[in-house]
Amino acid sequence: MRYPGGVDSGMVGVPAEPLRRVPSARALVLATHPGPAVAVTTVATLLAVAADVPAGRVVLVCLAVLAGQASIGWSNDWLDADRDRAVARADKPVVQGAVAPSLLRSAALVSVVLAVVLSLLLGPAAGTLLLVLVASGWAYNAGLKRTAASVVPYVTGFGLLPAGVVAAAPGTPAAPWWLIAAGGALGAAAHLANVAPDIEEDLATGVRGLPHRIGAAASAVTGAVLLFAGSLVLVFGPAGPPSAAAWVGLGLAAPAVVVAGLSGSERSRRLAFPAVMLLTVLDVVLLLLGGAALT
Repeated sequence: MRYPGGVDSGMVGVPAEPLRRVPSARALVLATHPGPAVAVTTVATLLAVAADVPAGRVVLVCLAVLAGQASIGWSNDWLDADRDRAVARADKPVVQGAVAPSLLRSAALVSVVLAVVLSLLLGPAAGTLLLVLVASGWAYNAGLKRTAASVVPYVTGFGLLPAGVVAAAPGTPAAPWWLIAAGGALGAAAHLANVAPDIEEDLATGVRGLPHRIGAAASAVTGAVLLFAGSLVLVFGPAGPPSAAAWVGLGLAAPAVVVAGLSGSERSRRLAFPAVMLLTVLDVVLLLLGGAALT
């Protein structure tokens, strides 16, 4: 979930020509931030299976979350186009000249409408909860990323995502507290890790979210603590003794926690976010294998 810029695109540092061109279709896919989008969609889909959501509605959950994630990625690159050009972000299709911000805007608006429709087809409770994640991502992109409250969209969105998925099951059940708490903790850790590689570029273009204010080292330590806390909640939150799969998940958390804790160093920053997302997916897989009751 990589969550506008008002920087003059004529600033020093803007490449006079696109750095390289890629096919427009590929550029559109890259602008969705496909890694986080796929990870979040996978987590939601696996949770739906674990919550005994009927197969047809599992597909609907998957499509609704994927549309929402695409809209967040596209809106991010659309709203940040001037900022990204100002610091010559070579990894951004809009900086490469492969896609126009106007096309990203159109794609973001179409996909967010699709996300709303698909989510509400699951019912008012499940649909509204799922759309909190979409609204959180858009709010982050639109300006919350510049404030000390930059972590709030991540905590809220990722905390309520499992609640929305579980509510899609027959009878609209409520998600257990520990699943929501773990989602919020992992979301906060993801925010801190996600910002780490771009702290210097963000500061150069006026973005001062919570990680920028507390610094790279403090962000790394805090992210590692939250990541481990989220994993502990997933292991010990469900009723009864932890399953073997839960213990395996806790063991797998250790490397990711170490990577997150070291992300205050420049060499480790780009590894932290993928580590957090991978651990989150693995945790959900093991949660599913362990048979924890989600409803």
